[in-house]
Amino acid sequence: MKADSRLLEIISHETKNTINGMDVVTPTMYASIFSKFATLHDADIDEEESITDNLLNDKITQLANMQNQTSENTKKLSDYTDKAIFAIKNENEKILTEVLEETQELKEEINKLKEIMYKDVLTNVYNRKWLLDTLLDESTQSFKNSGTLAIMDLNFFKIVNDTYGHVVGDKVLIFIANLLKRVEKNVLRYGGDEFIIIFSEGTTEKNALLKLNAARENLLTKHLKIKDISFKVSFSVGVQEFKKGDSLSEIIEKADIKMYDDKAEIKKRIPNLK
Repeated sequence: MKADSRLLEIISHETKNTINGMDVVTPTMYASIFSKFATLHDADIDEEESITDNLLNDKITQLANMQNQTSENTKKLSDYTDKAIFAIKNENEKILTEVLEETQELKEEINKLKEIMYKDVLTNVYNRKWLLDTLLDESTQSFKNSGTLAIMDLNFFKIVNDTYGHVVGDKVLIFIANLLKRVEKNVLRYGGDEFIIIFSEGTTEKNALLKLNAARENLLTKHLKIKDISFKVSFSVGVQEFKKGDSLSEIIEKADIKMYDDKAEIKKRIPNLK
């Protein structure tokens, strides 16, 4: 089977999940693992150079389209500003109304571009770029405001992938992402099977834990069913409050420690997927 971009995405995702727990990954190791998954999917990657060129062309086209759209929006904004200044100087309410409508349309276009740029393709929650661009000071990588951060990691996710396959694993990630969005709207996929929730200022560490524990306890009473497959899913969590100016890396490190303590306890209750 000739490998198309979607199939290559699946193979790449499976490869990244496999190497996620490895301390050292050489190019040869990566190529070997990638080749193994390609074989499992009966994917022809012999024409690697051609495939790479096509993928790069697709990505370049996407970036070029975004750049063109951004340039076009910038020009529109400049034109609307000139138009607004003219209307204000001449006290022309009709032109001001037109500018307001045009600016609203432009805002909607910009929001659509942001959605593309800040969303994780698989789970449709935010990605790391959203976190870095929206909540952090660019120069210091510290938080602009106070709040509470929670980091979640799925338990036994590798077993899910190894037992049922990565298509089922992807569905589990989507399911968990939607579950977390019901707890708090600002959810992002941090990498692999790790998610981060940013609770708004005023939500204490205790309140965030109460919400997440309630969601997890409810989850533990159920079996996830995908076609004829049925198994349990759970996650471990670590929560850490942060203040304006706190370093992202330090906050994540503190939350990580709490999460692994929590993982040791929760796995005692759910020793397997049954």
